[in-house]
Formats: sequence, C-alpha cells, structure tokens
Amino acid sequence: MTEAEAILIICAMLGGEPEARHNYEIDTGKHHIRVDCETDLHVIEVGLDKRSSLDSVQQADFASWLSGKKGKVIIVDTDGREGSIEYRIDTAARRLGVEYETVSDEFLRRWQMTVYFRQVRDRNQEIR
Repeated sequence: MTEAEAILIICAMLGGEPEARHNYEIDTGKHHIRVDCETDLHVIEVGLDKRSSLDSVQQADFASWLSGKKGKVIIVDTDGREGSIEYRIDTAARRLGVEYETVSDEFLRRWQMTVYFRQVRDRNQEIR
C-alpha cells in the first residue's frame, strides 16, 4: 500500500476532504500547504512507518495553527510492530499536543475491500 492510497482510504473512513489546501502569507509572499485529510475537527497527516514520515508532526502542528483545528498524525503500520520511527513520531506528537494514532495496513485493505458490502447494507436499511 502506498501513502497516497492510505490517505484516500483513511480520509474516506473519517468523512474528510483529502488534500485540503490552506493559504498563508509571509514577507516572501503568498504560500500554501496541503493537508493529507481534513475533517470538521482535525487536520490530519498520514504517513507510513518509514523515515519519510518524521516530518508529519511538524506538518500537523503547522496546519493546526493555520486552520484552528486539532492536529493529528496517523501512521500506517506496515510491519506489525512499533519501530524507532513510530516511537519518535509518537514522542514528538505527545510533546507538542498533536494527536497520534496507528492503523495497520491490513485493516485498511480489509476496510477498502468491504466498503461495497457496507454500502449495500446501508441502502437496504434506508429502504425499510
């Protein structure tokens, strides 16, 4: 599973907007960031349990400041254990007050594979 796939699945699960844009302006001009997923309450950065996700806490914290929403990091666990990357991200998130969660890639795959059955069930309940 790629990070982009995980973002779409997680954002759909949470009912959020993927790749939400937030603008800001400083002396050098107008700039923007994109948040992996934004809900009514959170700006969320999603990452795999890889070194490239170490900046997720900073991104979530900055997006929180821009948006006025709670910052959150969700790390996709690809190997079934908490390694040094997850530990470092969790520690930094706690220190900054950014929410932190992990979810297994297997759970995301199963959720994605069964979405059709939940939709059918929901439609059948609406008919009754």
